[in-house]
Amino acid sequence: MNGRGPDRLAAEVADIVGAPHVLTDPELMARYVVDWTGRWRGVARFVARPASTAEVAAVIAACGRHGVPLVPQGGNTGLVGGGVPGPAAGAAGPAVLLSLARLDGIEPIDTAARQVTVAAGVTLGRLQLAAEQTGLAFGVDLTARDTATIGGMVATNAGGVHVLRYGPMRAQVVGVEAVLAGGQVISRLSGLEKDNVGYDLSGLLVGSEGTLGVVTRARLRLVPRPRARVTALLGITGTAAAVELLAQLDLPSLEAAEIIYADGVARVCAHAGLAPPFPSPSPAYLLLDCAGPTDPTDELAEALETAGPVGDTAVAADSTGRHALWAYRERHAETVAALAGAGAPHKLDVSVPVARLAEFEARVRLLIQDVHPGAIAMLWGHIGDGNLHVNVVGPPPDDDAVDDAVLHLAAALGGSISAEHGIGRAKLPWLSLVRSDTEVEALQAVKRALDPGRLFNPGVLLPATAD
Repeated sequence: MNGRGPDRLAAEVADIVGAPHVLTDPELMARYVVDWTGRWRGVARFVARPASTAEVAAVIAACGRHGVPLVPQGGNTGLVGGGVPGPAAGAAGPAVLLSLARLDGIEPIDTAARQVTVAAGVTLGRLQLAAEQTGLAFGVDLTARDTATIGGMVATNAGGVHVLRYGPMRAQVVGVEAVLAGGQVISRLSGLEKDNVGYDLSGLLVGSEGTLGVVTRARLRLVPRPRARVTALLGITGTAAAVELLAQLDLPSLEAAEIIYADGVARVCAHAGLAPPFPSPSPAYLLLDCAGPTDPTDELAEALETAGPVGDTAVAADSTGRHALWAYRERHAETVAALAGAGAPHKLDVSVPVARLAEFEARVRLLIQDVHPGAIAMLWGHIGDGNLHVNVVGPPPDDDAVDDAVLHLAAALGGSISAEHGIGRAKLPWLSLVRSDTEVEALQAVKRALDPGRLFNPGVLLPATAD
């Protein structure tokens, strides 16, 4: 019901996807309308759960006929409110939440081309397992691998820990199938490495945050699965030392380079019951992961010796030991959530030029205390690509003062207000810090061309216009 009698749109959609897959009960919809942090939530008219591209197209066409906007959602692991509806507003009322979780097929892997076509609702973890069974691997990895979906990762151009070797999602996508605002389907899934016919529509949809179309399938590039891995955790004096060391390393097998800090590691150990990595704490820690067709341990040892002296070092080549070292990094997010308790942390994912990373890290800690004394700041990130995750616990969810300060600092140092996750709803007020009026108008022109009725994800990525 929508307050004006039976919901005719919900009835139409039920005929398309089946009544059990149209959720109208507020309790059933609750988990779909709030993001992972708990900071961004909204109101949905109902939740639709299609199971095929054809059903997605029919639902979108129905919403278009009724003039009702819709919000596509994957695994709902985003941190900027881009996959949840906003508050109900305007004559159209609340948006329809379009969950793509039931689009979960993985097609046979093309080992000759090293490619695979997967549906939008497939989780990263399932894709990784499928690729491993054929001796291949997927080039993107995230901590949220068991819940993040391929459709959402395409929509946000997800990065993760292997960007320095393989690049973000945009580098893995060789074709997409998507539904446009009128319900039309475009499908470019041949996976041709050379196809110079016209505009790259697939590339345009990567990183569009569901504002131009709904990706239902993606053709993805795979890489040879490394047969051997080694992980090293190094105690270092700080960010500047980590940047300098990384620049000196001649390490072709390097797959990940992560930085974590003493305060964060101490909190992780207290929360997760882990022993400290070394008898004496270091101001920071550099986590290196190497992978290759043969054991890269000797290559790593030689590279570290050539680069100069390092502090305490722990090295593991077995799965159990490697996971133990990675736990100091991967359990940061859950530790922040535990610190926030019933509140909502401010999660500010930014990037700056690597040469200015140490300056940013030092200044942002002082800035957070100036803006909100007593706040807990936990930082970690992908040092190889200048991406730091700035997490702040303390300010109320609706207090944007810390957000404003951190994003202004990142932009002032020549960085980006979003290294991962996109702009969403959370960072829209700061879009002008990193995109000129001319660039925003160009983006708006693309939006008008593909979604003239502004059906998709209103309030995300781009400001509303009068047209």
